[in-house]
Amino acid sequence: MSKQYADIIINISHEALDKVFQYEVPFALQKKISTGMQVVVPFGRWNKEQTGYVIRLSDHADYEENKIKEILRISEKGVSIEGKQIQLAYWIREQYGSTMIQALKTVLPMEKKVEQRLVKTVRLALNRPEAEFFLEQAKAKSRRAQARLLEELMEHSQLSWEIVTKQLKIPRTTLKRLEEQKVITVESQNLYRNPIAFQVQKQTPKRLNLRQQMISDEFKHDFLAKNYKTYLLHGVTGSGKTEVYMAAIETVLSQGKQAIVLIPEIALTYQTVKRFYERFGDRISIMNSKLSQGERYDQMLRAKNGEVDIMIGPRSALFTPFRDLGLIVIDEEHESSYKSESVPKYHARETAIARASLEGASVILGSATPSIESYTYAREGKYQLWELFDRAAPGSMMANVHIEDMRLELKEANRSLFSRKLRMMIEERLEKGQQIMLFLNRRGYAGFVSCRSCGHVLKCPHCDVSLTAHRGQKLVCHYCGYQIVAPKICPDCGSPYIGAFGIGTQKVEYLVKKEFPEARTLRMDMDTTRKKHSHEEILSAFSNGEADILIGTQMIVKGHDFANTTLVGILAADMSLYSNDFRASERTFQLLTQAAGRAGRGNLAGDVVIQTYNPEHYSIVTAAKQDYKLFYEQEYEYRKLLMYPPVCQMLVVFVGCSEFDIGKKATDMLAQKMRQKYMNMEGLSIIGPSQAAITKIKDTYRYVIYIKHVEYAKLVEVKDDLEFYMENQKIYEKVMVTFDFNPMIGY
Repeated sequence: MSKQYADIIINISHEALDKVFQYEVPFALQKKISTGMQVVVPFGRWNKEQTGYVIRLSDHADYEENKIKEILRISEKGVSIEGKQIQLAYWIREQYGSTMIQALKTVLPMEKKVEQRLVKTVRLALNRPEAEFFLEQAKAKSRRAQARLLEELMEHSQLSWEIVTKQLKIPRTTLKRLEEQKVITVESQNLYRNPIAFQVQKQTPKRLNLRQQMISDEFKHDFLAKNYKTYLLHGVTGSGKTEVYMAAIETVLSQGKQAIVLIPEIALTYQTVKRFYERFGDRISIMNSKLSQGERYDQMLRAKNGEVDIMIGPRSALFTPFRDLGLIVIDEEHESSYKSESVPKYHARETAIARASLEGASVILGSATPSIESYTYAREGKYQLWELFDRAAPGSMMANVHIEDMRLELKEANRSLFSRKLRMMIEERLEKGQQIMLFLNRRGYAGFVSCRSCGHVLKCPHCDVSLTAHRGQKLVCHYCGYQIVAPKICPDCGSPYIGAFGIGTQKVEYLVKKEFPEARTLRMDMDTTRKKHSHEEILSAFSNGEADILIGTQMIVKGHDFANTTLVGILAADMSLYSNDFRASERTFQLLTQAAGRAGRGNLAGDVVIQTYNPEHYSIVTAAKQDYKLFYEQEYEYRKLLMYPPVCQMLVVFVGCSEFDIGKKATDMLAQKMRQKYMNMEGLSIIGPSQAAITKIKDTYRYVIYIKHVEYAKLVEVKDDLEFYMENQKIYEKVMVTFDFNPMIGY
């Protein structure tokens, strides 16, 4: 039997994850040991026994063999929650390409130490007669501090540490002496930072309709039979998907297990948490990027200690350290925000299914507009398909959708941002006291600034993109944050004919106030939601009727439920159609369908106005009809014709370098290596190398190679070979190479 070695981390605190130690695996343990297991090893100069976690197994030693110690034994704990997370990190590393350390830091974010907040209480440990006797002795011996404390404790029985030390001015030495004499006890309790800033009353569950009940019963039957599946819940906007999630969670909690609910945007947290809080009380918590480090640490600690049962949050909440996970819900599963933009570039949907498989849990994916991949897998039987075709609320109908051709508006001399129909409907709603949402998927005041004399466009010096005009005479790069004051004359030719073109949410707000001065407006985009709790403040203000019109980017159109909103205006429906991304039509259909779904959620009828310069495009026509299946059939044929996911799997090899020539050479070498090794692999297609669509971001030059194959495993094999090849080439010390499987963004 050949020798085997294990890479082990002794301490899984965030700061210690870079310290990996190699040990030899004894022959007797080789068939028993696996990644994620907790083991006992001799550590340090004195070989003190320590527990560690196996993060990798290998057949070769990285050090001199006579200096490598042996593992003593497998810990009795076997695979703990940390062990399961390490197994998941290993899966991420293998599937998506990264170092094991990068994967571990993704999966184990909660171990970064943050000072805990403790609440101390001082209690009297004596009965009344004993306390009176001790008090007399203290007075007789002139122990004034002891006497002062005893008198207060005989009256109140317990006091906070702050009152004792600050108001009563009792020295710590006195407290320690009394504690040793068993006159008092000092108790400490963790005070968790609570990120949920509102209080709601617990509500009785809504009665499910027939279809919701059938789905709930099917989940319950499967779960109790330990038949853990992945389900795709396809339901039109307002069909009651959240009620189905909550019914499934109730089943899971009844079995003593926990649930994770992923949502795509921080903006959704307020309404989602409110609904879950009303149903499940304070056994829920939230996770998002707006929380302080202390709040994040406390929520992970509460989950690990079994003090919460449900964690709600975006992608990072997937790694909540629940000990007995039963269900992962991914709401709006089609959203691109579920794909990590940093290494490892994992997708939360695939990773959730992998975690559920490791831990014996179910997964529910929900959407009114499922991703083409998920719907395909459901049709193929990989996922169980559930469908809800009608809105859940009695009398609630889908909104009436109107497509307005802005080319005709221009011919009729209407140069306004608003079509005549949309303007008329806005005026009508304002008169009736009903609310309006206006959606434009671009923040800022205008798209770009250019000179009408020479055509010069003002660009960011660090990124190959134009600067975006904001109010206050600012030009901002949305990639690196670079800012300048807008010039009065063209820096290229000196012409005064320089101005902003295009439009953003700031300008929409300005034009709304100008055309409808009596309307109260709110704007919700990245610029207005930078502060903590700003999402909740804007949404609750609109929900409470403090504004007539809510203007915003895509964060306003997903999952929100405002009963008095009867009109949604989509101002530039085709803005997302022509991006450098094969998913552009899918993304456009999803955004329009989600936006249309915000109107008429209550008892009042709703209208949606889609303004477009391309009214014949199939994504716009099918979105207006709210016909997902018709869109899917057309989009799938397009993917099949061009061999895009899910028909074919895709890997993007991305190379970034601060030096143009070195980045180009490194990319060329990778492409050459692949063509040499895989020239005879049937079905493998290599496209490139080439410069990325945006050739420079933050002074980094960007290059890409696209690889396609019908089998995902073949692309993983290519990734593994490239990683091995780069280890022996010095040039790759100067460049950043990342792998992106089935990308959600254009390169």
